[in-house]
Order: sequence, then structure tokens, then C-alpha cells
Amino acid sequence: MTRYSRQDVLRILHLHARQLMAWERAGLISPSEHYSFEMLGQLRMLRDLQSTTRISAKSIRASVEAMQRVAGMRNPLMEASAVRRGSRLTFRHGGALMDPLTQQLAFDFEMSPGRQLRMVGEGGEAPVRQAAEVQEMFLRAVKMEESSTSLPGAIELYEAILALRPNHAPALINLGTIHYNLRKYDAAERFYRRATVADPEYALAFFDLGNVLDEMQQLTEATESYQRAVALVPQYADAHYNLALAYERQGQRRRALRHWLAYVRLDPVGPWASHAKEQARKILNTEKLSIVSRRGRLVKAAG
Repeated sequence: MTRYSRQDVLRILHLHARQLMAWERAGLISPSEHYSFEMLGQLRMLRDLQSTTRISAKSIRASVEAMQRVAGMRNPLMEASAVRRGSRLTFRHGGALMDPLTQQLAFDFEMSPGRQLRMVGEGGEAPVRQAAEVQEMFLRAVKMEESSTSLPGAIELYEAILALRPNHAPALINLGTIHYNLRKYDAAERFYRRATVADPEYALAFFDLGNVLDEMQQLTEATESYQRAVALVPQYADAHYNLALAYERQGQRRRALRHWLAYVRLDPVGPWASHAKEQARKILNTEKLSIVSRRGRLVKAAG
């Protein structure tokens, strides 16, 4: 059985160590130095959920535990599709949306009426089976991305997922990233744009779209994409960083300052924190600005 170290998980999923620790503190995952392939898939689901829904780890845990009791699922994040409904997390189950905390079912408007009725008429299990099949294909594709020799197989699996679910945003994003890494920026842009349409609240899709537009020297559009990512998830540190860079390159230094400071606040020990602090200090000195702290004290720029 393939096992992944903590460093492997952080590298593959582009996570910060503190995010992993936060999930451990919230009881969503058990502290460990090694993770199974299944656990890697669950961590990816958690990352995507928190980046798109802005639901707290505590609330996710409550919904997951309730779904385990109500539906008898061992791992709801892997066995069902999680969806934000208001401030709560619901799961697609048996052709409907289930809120496990209230045990109420709601009609799933994201499925076409004909498809919904046909699936329910066939016994109601088809959506769940297909969701499990798609998730299994997705995890296999993620694993195949790790090797250049199996990369074509990963692409085929992602395309097979999209044949079943054309609006599967994570598959679209991963295909975009494969093409981005191959420097096929036009193709990457198309997949990222499809992901933003498939899920307009998926901050990662807008962040990745901004990155490829930046590479294509389309700085105005890249800035707009980073702005959208930050608007969706204000705690998205890397989006603040890239937005600050984009503003600096356009000569909008005061706007850049806001996002340099946001990055430092959100990720003070991150890999780019020193650079962000230095850029903020330069702008404060050049523009002769000062920062007023929350306690009302005036913090003058060093100079």
C-alpha cells in the first residue's frame, strides 16, 4: 500500500503545514506522519471544501459525523458529494440533497429534472454509485500525475470524468494545471475558464486562471482573476501575494501594499513572507505612509 509522508502531502496538495494542523485540531483527521492514498483524497476534498465554501472546519466535522450516523457512511467526504447550502454543508445522496444535521432532504436543482427522475426511478442509488466511481477515477488520476510516464493516463482519466460530469471543476483544474506545467498555456486557460464557469465560487479556479493569464502577459485580466479569488476567500494568502505582485507591475503600489500586508498577516512564516515584508516596507518608505494599528498606535515606516 502506498504511503505518503506529511511533506509529500503538503507538496502534492500545495498545503501549508498549519492548515494540516488546523484540521487535526478540529478532529477532521487524525494526527499522523504517514497517510494512505484514501486519506490523500480526503485531504484534497477538505482543501477544496474550505477554499470554495468558507465553512469552518468545526462545521464540516459536525456535518460529516452526522452523515455517518444518518446514512451509515464510513467516509462521507469520499462516498458522497458535499455541497454548500446556506451556511451548512449538505451531501448529494439518493438523488437529493441531504442536510445530515436536520435529516431533511431538498430537491437537487443542479441536476436536470429528467435525469433526476430517471435515477430515482431506477432505485435512487445511481447518483451515489456514479459519485463514488467518479471520485475513484479522480484519485487514480491524481496519483498518476506524480510520474511523467503515467501522465497521459491521468489526462485520459480526467477526460473520462468530464464525459460523465462536464462541470467537474476539480478535474478541469487539474487538466489545466497539467497543461500549464507543459507550458501549453492556451489549453490551460481554456480548462481554467471552464472551471470558473462550472463553479463560480471556486477560488482556486480563479487563482490558477490568474497565473496562466500572467504567464501570457495578460496582466489586466490576471489581476481581475486574483481579485475574484480574494473576494471569494479573503484568507487566501497566495492570492493576496500574486495580486500584490500584479499591482506592483502596473505601478499601483498603494493597492499592492494592502495585499502585501494581508499576505504577511495571513502567512507570517510562509515561504514568501520575508519578500512581502520587504516590499511593504519599501512602499511605506517611498510613499511616506504610516500604519495605524487596531489599538490606535501610529506605526511609522522604518527609514
